[in-house]
Amino acid sequence: MVVTHGSLQRARGRCALTIGNFDGVHRGHRALIDRVVAKAREARLTSCVLTFEPHPREFFSPEAAPARITRLRDKLELLGAAGIDHVHVARFDEKLAALPAERFIEDILVRSLGTQWLLIGRDFRFGARRAGDFATLQNRGFAVEAMADVQFEGKRISSSAVRAALQAGDLRGAERLLGHPYTISGRVAHGAKLGRGLGFPTANIVLRRPPPIAGIFVVEVDRYGRGVASVGRRPTVNPVPIPLLEVHLFDHSADLYGEHLRVRFLKKLRDEEKYDGLPALQAAIARDARQAREFFLEHG
Repeated sequence: MVVTHGSLQRARGRCALTIGNFDGVHRGHRALIDRVVAKAREARLTSCVLTFEPHPREFFSPEAAPARITRLRDKLELLGAAGIDHVHVARFDEKLAALPAERFIEDILVRSLGTQWLLIGRDFRFGARRAGDFATLQNRGFAVEAMADVQFEGKRISSSAVRAALQAGDLRGAERLLGHPYTISGRVAHGAKLGRGLGFPTANIVLRRPPPIAGIFVVEVDRYGRGVASVGRRPTVNPVPIPLLEVHLFDHSADLYGEHLRVRFLKKLRDEEKYDGLPALQAAIARDARQAREFFLEHG
């Protein structure tokens, strides 16, 4: 898959395109993507996704924007695994926010991406003040289709529904909506080595934005095995302003600094708590590790 960022040059080919934030790349998104990939193969076009960084809601109201389900790298990997040929990540800034719908069509969809066929969600809006809609896209030199909402187990699938399940600690419910386990990936950074001193060394991943989950979890880490993880602000010792992902692996003791880890969340054990001193914290971590090991014994 080809990933491009920033300014686009004049298109050299033609594409079948869909547009959106695709936060989580859930089952509803996959239905859109599968349709685009199938159409591209049928018409011998490039399958393409146009997405935005940051999310428009983060640009307009960063304090009120919802937590991201998926970090950009994870989202791109999920799109590639779904068969998309090209993803363009457009920077959402003042210039793009002010771009009239007519210019968005001509400058981005037609000239820069070479759109020949476009699939959008039923409620898709675009351009300055969200003035563009399905009717605005018609008779522009490319075919356009609107896709109905995707239902699963009798409910509309949306990023909001996935986020709500994650915030409630319902990892199984979130996985059903996503169609894949919930994961966070990132590069291991140096920490305060507190976990090592307590007998539970951790691989620390700094999160640039608060995720939709918090607490203590049973996890699996690709290539490195099973463990227990904390997503939180460390209220007992060395508090942090943005939640930190700390993973204790059961059967891996080597340093992982600089490694990129993919952490799958399997079950929530409890919420984060503040303890009266390190002995109480150490005892809580030991209980968490024991419960996580029992989970794996029960589930294979």
